[in-house]
Amino acid sequence: MSSRRSPSSYDESDVRVRPGRGSRPRSKIRPAHRNALSGMVIAVDRGRYTCVTDGDAHIVVAMSARELGRGAVVVGDRVSLVGDVSGQEGSLARIVRVHPRASVLRRTADDDDPVERVVVANADRMVIVTAVTDPEPRPRLIDRCLVAAYDAEMTPLLCITKADLGDPAPLIDAYEPLNTPMIVTELGNVGAANPGLPDPLRRLRETLHGQSSVLVGHSGVGKSTLVNALVPGSDRATGTVNLVTGRGRHTSTSAVALRLPEGGWVIDTPGIRSFGLAHVDPDTLIHAFGDLASETDECPRGCTHGYGAPECALDVAVAAGRLVPERVESFRRLLASRERQAGD
Repeated sequence: MSSRRSPSSYDESDVRVRPGRGSRPRSKIRPAHRNALSGMVIAVDRGRYTCVTDGDAHIVVAMSARELGRGAVVVGDRVSLVGDVSGQEGSLARIVRVHPRASVLRRTADDDDPVERVVVANADRMVIVTAVTDPEPRPRLIDRCLVAAYDAEMTPLLCITKADLGDPAPLIDAYEPLNTPMIVTELGNVGAANPGLPDPLRRLRETLHGQSSVLVGHSGVGKSTLVNALVPGSDRATGTVNLVTGRGRHTSTSAVALRLPEGGWVIDTPGIRSFGLAHVDPDTLIHAFGDLASETDECPRGCTHGYGAPECALDVAVAAGRLVPERVESFRRLLASRERQAGD
């Protein structure tokens, strides 16, 4: 006799349903990764993160854990690594944790752009690089970088390059009242061989010693050339200035951190054409213009210091010759762009 059952004898209890992948409860407990290796991200390239480990300082290439999200890891981040952390060719580790950041340098594409872009993390100092000429200096961009540095609680340093091609005095005079440290270099000196660095470059290296410093500026001002002089063997690509537009060509395509010979890190960044400050509170802008802030004590209560502000002490200081009109104009243009964004 056959042991097979007739189809009519089956009921619901005989049906076995395989649970779907999404039906299984997921644990909220994540691995602690207590044995994870600590390191610092020194380069980012298409979803791969080059890290230098603490202690023996070997190089590890890693990917980011999915739970961290896209764009969560940037150059300068302190991270925890698991997986294959041998650093051997073809190995791939995984970043499972980003440590709390001491500082974050942000920028937006424009002042009305709500999307923030983190440039670097954990930098102590911002080196604002500008050329005397070829390309021409852009004081408004310098002012924006200063605002971003103060907002990120980073110490600014103005590095003026190509002083052998023009007179740096106007730039020095414009920013000396802010008490911002300045170093002036010449194109010929920057190309000098190490370790016999010229005095300005030696002073720059001494200033950056033991710190993490990020170099910012528009293309063609000499950031990569400075890095090559400060870090022997770095071989950062350098470019020239377009003779038609007067603008530099992008040679660095992504940020990269390089170790200084005497200790510390210098981070080279791609050239920028704009530095949006949508993330900065308009009420704090005046603090980045130290020479202007000192004149506002005589302003009436509630003075905005902007265009058309009645009895603003900035206008009095300009009329008396204590302030350069271009500095006040730069501040007010920046303030106006931020106030428009705040009112939208």
